[in-house]
Amino acid sequence: MSRSAHPAGPRSGSVLAEHLPATPPDDLNALASAIWPGSVRRIDGELHLGGVPVSELVAQHGTPALFLDEVDVRDRARAYATAFGGGTVYYAGKAFLCTTLARWIADEGLAMDVCTGGELAVALAAGFPRERLAMHGNNKTQAELQRAVDAGIGQIIVDSFTEIDRLAEISAAAGIRQKVLVRVTVGVEAHTHEFIATAHEDQKFGFSLPGGQAERAVAAVLGQPSLELVGLHSHIGSQIFDTAGFEIAAHRVVELAATIRDRHGVEVGELNLGGGLGIAYASARRPV
Repeated sequence: MSRSAHPAGPRSGSVLAEHLPATPPDDLNALASAIWPGSVRRIDGELHLGGVPVSELVAQHGTPALFLDEVDVRDRARAYATAFGGGTVYYAGKAFLCTTLARWIADEGLAMDVCTGGELAVALAAGFPRERLAMHGNNKTQAELQRAVDAGIGQIIVDSFTEIDRLAEISAAAGIRQKVLVRVTVGVEAHTHEFIATAHEDQKFGFSLPGGQAERAVAAVLGQPSLELVGLHSHIGSQIFDTAGFEIAAHRVVELAATIRDRHGVEVGELNLGGGLGIAYASARRPV
């Protein structure tokens, strides 16, 4: 049975699970390139990160501590930007966020999505370009929506009819037309883990395609003078290693875009296809 993408629903539980625990590597001292930053070396038995021995890092900062290699982060950001050939690449603030990292991401020309007021506050404190910020999440509070509008961020991804009404009221009071994307539940399970799959028809994120809920959400946005529909968004999960799910999701979102054009006379300018590409927690996994 395939582990690749399939329609979400009862079949999800019948997909073969990964064989865990993984077998140990042949060489326990080997540094798997898929897991470690590119600058990691073992010199005279000691780990070096970015040319600095770990013992020096510990002596200076203590433990526990989290260390990031700036060169490695920037190289990976550039690789993603190059791979998508001019398309907008978003860094997910929920992965890890501090003001310094936000500045690195901004320097490399990437955009960023935030899903809480705290993440938005960090991005703003870092001076992240506001037009490159998008806010999503299915439980945004009135205060978070207000802060996002007041900050003038580029986009807000709406996730419920109640949120559409709230955002329209806030935007009208601010005297602006807030750019929004409608989050669509595309019914694709990109088989990661059941707890981080976010495109099921029976879960709490976004507007479902079957039954016309997504199109009704689009109509609701178009009916609000203080909102500007700029695109559609889908998010099929996290830790994704198989790109087949993105392909299926893209086809379904494009079909909705065509329906919007034909029925409402509006051509959406952006298709935002998520979620998160996987990282390797074990040497056998290879990031996309």
